[in-house]
Amino acid sequence: MTAGNDGNAAEQVAFTTDMLLEHWQAHRRLTRRVIEAFPEEELFGFSAGGMRTFAQLATEMLQMIEPTLKGVLEGSWEAGGYGQPGPTTKADLLAAWDAADRALADAWPRIPAERFQQTDNAFGLWTAPIVTTLMYLVDNEIHHRGQGYVYLRMLGIAPPLFYQRRPMLPEPGDDAAG
Repeated sequence: MTAGNDGNAAEQVAFTTDMLLEHWQAHRRLTRRVIEAFPEEELFGFSAGGMRTFAQLATEMLQMIEPTLKGVLEGSWEAGGYGQPGPTTKADLLAAWDAADRALADAWPRIPAERFQQTDNAFGLWTAPIVTTLMYLVDNEIHHRGQGYVYLRMLGIAPPLFYQRRPMLPEPGDDAAG
């Protein structure tokens, strides 16, 4: 607790589970825009410095969602399809992205509130509270999306504005902005 300007203790502020979901979904919307910004050939064929293509990075993000949700809901932490080849076209990658978004939205209300503070050993790799494991997935997505931004700039393509995470925010200069 910290003291407010008037010397009284300020209330502790934390994410609710709904806020965490919206935060994650907002990042997923932005990452989808990054996928959309890539020309198909470069999405699957361009990389730099020995790193993976953005399609491979996006596939990693995809392949973490459903096994993690299963682990959170059932306590069963099996890697599922992680590490397997992913979609081979931009349309298929976007369709898989959208399916993972639906799976996330469908599973979230079934996670009991107390589950977020319970500690599990996710995939035999990370022993942490569930909320920490979920935040890792968000952080991992942000990290890989940053790589996508670099790739787009190297290709001479302006990436989506990093703060365009909400579906209804108009672009600066857009007539809808007023």
